[in-house]
Amino acid sequence: MTSDSLDTAVAPESFAESPVPLRLKPGRHFPFLARHPWVHAHAMSEHGDRLPMGQVVDLLDHDGNWVARGVINPNSRLRVRLYVFDQQTPIDADLWRSRLDDAVARRKLATPSNPNSANPDSAERLVFSESDLISGMIVDRYADCLGVQFTAGGLLRWRTEIMDHLKSITGARAAMVKVDAKTAKHEGIEAIEAWHGDTELTEPVTYHQNGLKLTVDLRHGQKTGGYLDQRINQEIAAGYLAGKRVLDMCCYHGGFGLVAAARGAKSVLGVDTSKAAIEVAGKLAADNGLDNVSFANGDCFDWLSEAAQRGEKFDAVILDPPRFAGSRHQVDQAIRAYRRLNSSAIDLLPPGGILVTCSCSGRVSRSDFLNMLMDVGRRRRRDLVMLENRGPAPDHPVAISCPESNYLKCVIAEVR
Repeated sequence: MTSDSLDTAVAPESFAESPVPLRLKPGRHFPFLARHPWVHAHAMSEHGDRLPMGQVVDLLDHDGNWVARGVINPNSRLRVRLYVFDQQTPIDADLWRSRLDDAVARRKLATPSNPNSANPDSAERLVFSESDLISGMIVDRYADCLGVQFTAGGLLRWRTEIMDHLKSITGARAAMVKVDAKTAKHEGIEAIEAWHGDTELTEPVTYHQNGLKLTVDLRHGQKTGGYLDQRINQEIAAGYLAGKRVLDMCCYHGGFGLVAAARGAKSVLGVDTSKAAIEVAGKLAADNGLDNVSFANGDCFDWLSEAAQRGEKFDAVILDPPRFAGSRHQVDQAIRAYRRLNSSAIDLLPPGGILVTCSCSGRVSRSDFLNMLMDVGRRRRRDLVMLENRGPAPDHPVAISCPESNYLKCVIAEVR
């Protein structure tokens, strides 16, 4: 069920005025002394099951010593998200306003390497959850509009104050607020797709990125609308692809392929499982006058296998698959999927071919990903020479205390 309302069933008077203390199990406090923001239910001796979602709690170690302050969601296995590590700092609307101000200012620090922050027609990430000390919230700006995703049910207690301040400091004319169905299930809340304020858009938003004119459907698109973390990687990768026949697997709206086509690739073929995504990609290619790019619908594993059986070859293959590991229990399965995908990709490359391969699975570490590529080379008896080992755009900063925020890997390699 999707709600067009941002109302919550929790009445303000149901919250305790002071933070409610909750204890951890013996020896489980060490990650939080290092400021990791996620407290899972299995780490707690007091689960707070009877507390309302959004209640501020004080996390104590087993001996009763204060550790941190956060917000509880008794419906979620990620029971408490921590936001404050100073006992004198309250969690209230003023804290969120301050954190939002800091997040927007942080993007301006990186202006030389993130020129989008100074370009009103571009797109950028303004708030990146844990990395901006607002665990459970993501905000993307597309020109003068915002796509906002809440992934923490507890934050919805302050949604009005948060959204009002966001629109105020950004001057956005419209803002779409989402809680997707998968998140809603995990958080024990309703899915949400709702415009904040009086302005509701019926047309996609137009913005500019990497010299291309692009559009995003804030209501019906993925998450906050698009994938901005790869935009610099797309520009860098295109520099290796001029004059080449390029295969862009899991292309979605053509992010890598469109930039490559615009920068002089001989031809680009984009493949994705989503017919809707392929239709958007084709329209964007036409809108930008790119006649050297085409698109096909297909499963990445099946399509690569069938292409190898047909004896097809490409000068370059781009792999940007969806997340394969959503939890630590899925890491081994994800590594196997990455190994299979990359093995199939290099089967289509001649000696000297270029492989651009990515992983957005935060649970899969960079060393895990590189070891997987080493194993692919060993199994296929091919040498992979890494030309670039990249991460996300600078408006996707990494919280040192939360390694999961260092999620994106983009390796550009020559295959011999």
